[in-house]
Amino acid sequence: MSLSPDQIRRLARLARIALDPDEGEAVMAQLNRVLGLIDELRAADPGGIDPMAHALDVVQRLRPDEVTEQDQHERFQAVAPAVEDGLYLVPKVIE
Repeated sequence: MSLSPDQIRRLARLARIALDPDEGEAVMAQLNRVLGLIDELRAADPGGIDPMAHALDVVQRLRPDEVTEQDQHERFQAVAPAVEDGLYLVPKVIE
């Protein structure tokens, strides 16, 4: 599929892009190359190829999920200005 100069002018108008006549030829050539590449990709037969989530067959190394810090929540709340039922109380900011 290739675009004509009229189609390029119409696309430029729809996209609100000002194109000079000499720019129109360059844009037309670039867009026609892109459309040619798309046609080549459409012609490729993907049959027999399994879909994949990533181009590389990589496995994420995971560490064990272990608690490594001591629970200091009571110590932190002891110095807080206002605490109720284990929650920090803050002043109302939005009316």
